[in-house]
Amino acid sequence: MEHRRQLISNGNPMEEIVGFSRAVRVGPYISVGGTAPVDSDGKTVGVGDVYAQTKQCFEIIEAALEQAGSGLHDVVRTRVILTDIDNWKAAIEARKEYCRDARPVDTIMAINRFVNPEWLVEIEVDAVIAD
Repeated sequence: MEHRRQLISNGNPMEEIVGFSRAVRVGPYISVGGTAPVDSDGKTVGVGDVYAQTKQCFEIIEAALEQAGSGLHDVVRTRVILTDIDNWKAAIEARKEYCRDARPVDTIMAINRFVNPEWLVEIEVDAVIAD
């Protein structure tokens, strides 16, 4: 069975510069890459507020999934990447607003920093469109 590859863009100019897509759909599988808490102008949303940043990440993810013909109900995995693991509770409080019904598996991890030091969190998700 052959599956078409669909690249999902949200217009971020870095997509072309770096060579990435916001999401990629192949058949029923959708992967949404590390999603930062930025607005349509590339400015950080919720500086200093991991809860607000997590919500912004999920808003971007939700739009990408919808563009791919899916939605949050199809999410099977989330990865919450933080710069400070002590922020995990606030990030998860925001995450559950978007994932309560799908109940995907989850990984929470911390790293030293992101490209933009204002970012406290990035989110990745994988989704599968069920038959």
